Amino acid sequence: QVQLVESGGGLVQPGGSLRLSCVASGFIFRNHYMNWYRQTPGEVRTSVAGITSGGDSTTYADSVKGRFTISRDNAKNTVYLQMNSLKPEDTALYYCATYVNGNILRGQGTQVTVSS
Repeated sequence: QVQLVESGGGLVQPGGSLRLSCVASGFIFRNHYMNWYRQTPGEVRTSVAGITSGGDSTTYADSVKGRFTISRDNAKNTVYLQMNSLKPEDTALYYCATYVNGNILRGQGTQVTVSS
């Protein structure tokens, strides 16, 4: 089954950290560029970070640069998002996504809530 499954979200205080994971199955993960997105109710999806298939190049939204780190382990078919110095405005549903056979594939997402 072709799918992406995220985990690692939760409630954290401002300044705290979380590590999100996204496990892929059903396609050749190591061949695919991977993205992390986030979305809040009523807002458009926002790209947070991206990583090339080999993990040698990454991109970040300006709002998370220096705080978030995307990485991947192709042996485990997993992409990660390490989030440090979290702010209330980082609160959102986070999900990973890629394109498989020309169609976007995304997971169900994991909720991150930053609040004191």
